[in-house]
Amino acid sequence: MIRFEDLLGKVRAYSPEGDLELLRKAYVFSALAHKGQVRHSGEPYLIHPLEVSDILADQRLDVVCVASGLLHDVVEDTLTTVERIRELFGPDVAHIVEGLTKISAIPFSSSEERQAENFRKMLLAMVDDIRVIFVKLADRLHNMRTLQFMPEEKRPRVAQETLDIYAPIANRLGMNKMKNELEELAFMHLEPQAFESLRARVDAKR
Repeated sequence: MIRFEDLLGKVRAYSPEGDLELLRKAYVFSALAHKGQVRHSGEPYLIHPLEVSDILADQRLDVVCVASGLLHDVVEDTLTTVERIRELFGPDVAHIVEGLTKISAIPFSSSEERQAENFRKMLLAMVDDIRVIFVKLADRLHNMRTLQFMPEEKRPRVAQETLDIYAPIANRLGMNKMKNELEELAFMHLEPQAFESLRARVDAKR
């Protein structure tokens, strides 16, 4: 499990001039806002925004983007308002968090190729700060890494949505490593037997 001090050190290494106090403030606020909430795994909810921000730090994204990762669920899942985020963290962080909240409210119900492409275009068109998409992809990646803890009946839908929407967006943005992991995790949940067979063949060749 990533610790905040590890995250701070990672960001400091590639952005020593960044506003690290903003990051610390976002962490404390997120910890208080999500206090008492737990994930399907039984772990404290705070682990999720920490892991999302760690994925963003691995991409060497700016402090505002990493701080937004720590706060990305507070408006949707707590009583916090966008206005409160703007007041405490400034307009850029508030704008990213608000964009993520709007994306979460959009229903996606069809895996038909044309519909999926339309949804991807709409998603990209409604975002005027690409950091919103970066945080959303990091959020989806961590959710896919922990998908086994979700109710079994929900996993295929989330995996299919990942394959249809988020992996292609990561690919379009040139984030090949993320795209590959999203596809692999989706495949593992959609076709578990085929996935295990393929993995066994790959391991044998190695």
